Amino acid sequence: MVAVAVPLLTAGERAESRRLVESHDLTFEDGCDEVVGVYDAGRLVATGARGGYVLKMFAIEASYQGGDVLGELATSLIAGGRRAGHDTLFVFTRPEHAASFASCHFRLLATSGAVTLLEYGPGLEEYLRTRRHLRREGRNGAVVVNGNPFTRGHLHLVETAARLVSTLYLFVVREDRSVFPFDVRLGLAQDATRHLSNVVVLDTSRYAVSAGTFPSYFLRKNDDKARLQMRLDVRLFGERLAPAFGITERFVGHEPYCETTAEYNRAMAEVLPQCGIGLTEIPRLEADGRPISATTVRAALAAGNLAAVTGLVPPATMVFLESEAGRGIASRLQSESMAAP
Repeated sequence: MVAVAVPLLTAGERAESRRLVESHDLTFEDGCDEVVGVYDAGRLVATGARGGYVLKMFAIEASYQGGDVLGELATSLIAGGRRAGHDTLFVFTRPEHAASFASCHFRLLATSGAVTLLEYGPGLEEYLRTRRHLRREGRNGAVVVNGNPFTRGHLHLVETAARLVSTLYLFVVREDRSVFPFDVRLGLAQDATRHLSNVVVLDTSRYAVSAGTFPSYFLRKNDDKARLQMRLDVRLFGERLAPAFGITERFVGHEPYCETTAEYNRAMAEVLPQCGIGLTEIPRLEADGRPISATTVRAALAAGNLAAVTGLVPPATMVFLESEAGRGIASRLQSESMAAP
């Protein structure tokens, strides 16, 4: 048999793919950008899919494993990903399948429990190479924020952490799935912390709290799958990012509202010490007896109450919220709020 991967486009072909995927105790996900398969004598014997820069749902009948079928599926999906503008692609798999993907030129990023994450392309090596000049000597720490938008609570966390270390790396989540775009969130973090000489602001790329390493963060669901993703995300940070910047301490704010973030804090408390990294939880800054959060800020904007935001955000964020771009985001939040059931 000569393995050739072909796109599965029709409802019938997708149903064949679903049956094969589910027969391997995997979950078929609708909405993928592309699904491909390999046929032998008219029967689908292997399938795989791509959603954005993540390859997924690889299922190959047992008698076709170990040959060139996986390579054909991966090659086809990588080509599709590159046509879509992705130079690096991720794949989640079980640890026992990591060697098969390594033979297709995927590199291991991290393993946690029953999940392994690999990537194809320049990815992490290029990310670290282009940020090597940011490495500082001393006792270094890290804070990771989404900053949607950057609040006085974020600033309190950063200022407190910066007093405890030589250099504090402030990672801003790059994934662009928040109402405040990445460029805005990064700029607000830079402006708000400009007075702190030992704070280095940089992006996470796809290597912390991204749709690749931790998709459940953006879906806000909390189940066993999400917990696996959290631990994988934390292990990737602890084993690959932290050593590159000499980071030995990570700082987080106490999370009273969001169960997903609270569970992520628990995952960090469990995994980071295994990587030789300490975790310090800092009490949240309060206003009127309630912890300041970006969620509260967005709720006030959705209610059209810009005045209520004044005490919750640093001057840089307030200036942006009063700008045309900021008013546009507030209008979008108000529209979404009115459309909600």
